[in-house]
Formats: sequence, structure tokens, C-alpha cells
Amino acid sequence: MPFNHNHRYHPLLLRLVPPGTERALDVGCGAGGFARKLAARGIDVDAVDVAGEMVRLASGFGSPGPGRVDVRRADVADEELPANTYGFISCIASLHHMPFGTVAKLRDALRPGGVLAVLGLARPSTPADYAVELASAPVNVAARLVVAAGEWLNGGVEPAPQAPVNMTFPTMARLRRDSRDLLPGSTIRRLPFWRHLLTYRKPLA
Repeated sequence: MPFNHNHRYHPLLLRLVPPGTERALDVGCGAGGFARKLAARGIDVDAVDVAGEMVRLASGFGSPGPGRVDVRRADVADEELPANTYGFISCIASLHHMPFGTVAKLRDALRPGGVLAVLGLARPSTPADYAVELASAPVNVAARLVVAAGEWLNGGVEPAPQAPVNMTFPTMARLRRDSRDLLPGSTIRRLPFWRHLLTYRKPLA
């Protein structure tokens, strides 16, 4: 598999899924890799993406079961979502493609106790942010070399279709401020590989 920073965080995201989750929403599902991992846990997944090529690719893999994966082309920023429905909602490198206010719609779509997990990208704002960015560079090079060596030993890999990329990111300061307003009680954790993890758990009451 070609090197992908986001895939490295799938195990971290899976640990955030609340016990007993029956239905999940994967926003910006891409090729559907994370949605299939959720389905393998017995969760029914609504996987959506605005890119038709990604939807076609994700639909071609099917579901690994026992949960189902329903893949469709949609822009959650423009459509209605059912309220109090999902036990888990994931956004993997997709939120910066839409207005940040979309998180209010995702928040409302969570069941009480449900979790919204956003693996996103943002520009640094503080010395601590810049320190993590700087430390990511040599780790990134080492990781890519390891993956490339494995691919070479296995005879190489076929180029995979790539999802559309938006290189315009908010600042961490803006992200923290907007998260406090729209997702009270949420946390933001800066991660290597130029990522952050925004986590929000909907109150039970």
C-alpha cells in the first residue's frame, strides 16, 4: 500500500469508538479503508465522499462484515443529517474541505454519549505547534524510506487513485477557538505528520 499519513492513525481512531456503537458516519471516506475497519467490528457505516471516483472505488471493495458499509456521494455541509443517530462520526483529513461550522451538524447527528473524531490538518500557531511540525520532518523521511523499502522488496505497488486535495488549512488558534464555541468540552491533540486530533463526546443529558 502506498505511504499514507492518515492510515497510520486508524488504530488511534478505532480506540475512540464508544463500546456498543451500532452505527457510524465516515465523512470523506476516500477509498473506504477506515469504514471497512469499522464494519469489521460489527458497526453499520454510512460512508460519504464528495469525490465520485473515491465513491466508486470504495463501493467496489464491499463490506468485510459483520457490519455493512453503505457508500454514497454526498456533501454533509449541504445535506440534512438525522439527529441523535450515530454512535461515532469520523472525519479523516476532510473537515478542512468544508466550512468548520459543519461540525455543529455532525455534533447534532451524534447519539448522546457518541464521539466525533476529526483527524485534521491546520497551520501552527504557537511555539509548541511549530516544535511538533519540526520534529515530524525526520520521522516522515524515515517512515517513507521504510515503506518504500518494503514496496521494493515486494516488487512495487500500483499507483492508487488519489482523493482531491485542499492545501488551504486553518490555523491551530482558529481551530481551538471555533472548537470551544461549537464543540464545548472538546479536546485537540497535536500529532506528528502534520496532523491533529479533535475529539468531542456528546453529553449523555
